[in-house]
Amino acid sequence: MRDVAIVAFAQTDHLRRTDELSEVEMLMPVLHEVLDATGLRTSGIDFTCSGSSDYLAGRAFSFTMALDGVGAHPPISESHVEMDGAWALYEAWVKIQTGEADTALVYAYGKSSPGQVRDVLTRQLDPYYTAPLWPDSVALAALQAQALIDAGDTDEGALTAIATRSRHAASGNPHAQLSGDVPAGDYLVRPLRTGDCPPIGDGAAAVILAAGDTARALCARPAWIRGIDHRIEAHGLGVRELTESPSTRLAAERAGVFERPVDTAELHAPFSSQEVVLRKALGLGDEVSVNPSGGALAANPLMAAGLIRLGEAAARIHRGESERAVAHATSGPCLQQNLVAVLEGESTHA
Repeated sequence: MRDVAIVAFAQTDHLRRTDELSEVEMLMPVLHEVLDATGLRTSGIDFTCSGSSDYLAGRAFSFTMALDGVGAHPPISESHVEMDGAWALYEAWVKIQTGEADTALVYAYGKSSPGQVRDVLTRQLDPYYTAPLWPDSVALAALQAQALIDAGDTDEGALTAIATRSRHAASGNPHAQLSGDVPAGDYLVRPLRTGDCPPIGDGAAAVILAAGDTARALCARPAWIRGIDHRIEAHGLGVRELTESPSTRLAAERAGVFERPVDTAELHAPFSSQEVVLRKALGLGDEVSVNPSGGALAANPLMAAGLIRLGEAAARIHRGESERAVAHATSGPCLQQNLVAVLEGESTHA
């Protein structure tokens, strides 16, 4: 296996609406920032991979327009996943492992503001039995939250404490959409209140990957990807145990999370109740700093929030604030698909 690291990370300020910006205009400053951080030009990138959703954008092949932000010349080796950018990072990591690339640019973006996200996400459900009922994303998360409460794994007070901690942590994150004292609010769907749910907003993020000595030349303290894996659970919600996440547990085992303790965890938990499930699956105790960036409860740009978890974990390693971190991304209702990565600093590697 080749040593591959995240050597740079950049993201937008996440906002409730960006009506005045196209996806390209939103993305371009992030691409410039992440390239400037390494001193690379587009011509110095061996592979480019993006994550976004044509369905969310409302037009076919929308990602091709985002390529305008990368540049039309010189020609590039490029790919796209109709997923969160965390899965684009996985593809880029595989590309580097094959030896076909030494550097990769990965970016993701999403504008949720133009539509009704709760309704849009119903279209990813089982088309025969579930989608025709139009259960929205908050209602499904509430089912999961109530199952956790019934099982004795949490209660409404504990969920409020998770949301409060996340939003206060986001006070130190200049890119967060929500931070500080955000009220628990009214019930959206019991037992979830507005404070237990992610904000709707627009945003983008980008990272640069590099292998071996190239990574060391580009970054003073690379965040080495020591393991990465993703797994998926059954599409039908009725055949899953919603208080558990076996796919997260299996991905974590394959990625090597349990080999040594981690000090930081960036978890893609759009709902406070999902942090409860993920903590249990990953075996995280109180000694681990969970979502010091504020997590998805502070900013949740669809298609980019998972990549941001990897980027935030890497950034803490770059700054020397973490030695070994776990980063997680999810897709689908109630934590259906999960990606887990282990990141380590150079000193840990040595």
